[in-house]
Amino acid sequence: MPGKRIQFDDETYAALDMLGKDSMKTFQELADEAFRDLLRKHGRPASLKEALRRSADDSAEVVPLKRKKAGEKSAKVKARKKRT
Repeated sequence: MPGKRIQFDDETYAALDMLGKDSMKTFQELADEAFRDLLRKHGRPASLKEALRRSADDSAEVVPLKRKKAGEKSAKVKARKKRT
């Protein structure tokens, strides 16, 4: 995971430290939440999954899978039985 060093003024750091303690979160968890919110605010995907969903958008066709009826065997099982 890439890392960057950042600097805060003393007041901001104290406020973030207190927020972390109050919400029982680490500084990393606070930073992750803040950057996810920032990306969302500017309309950028925060994860690969979200990016893929956006790229598919409405053009993606969702094909529902057909459920097997009780006792029905799959095509693979039928083909295997034919060979033996």
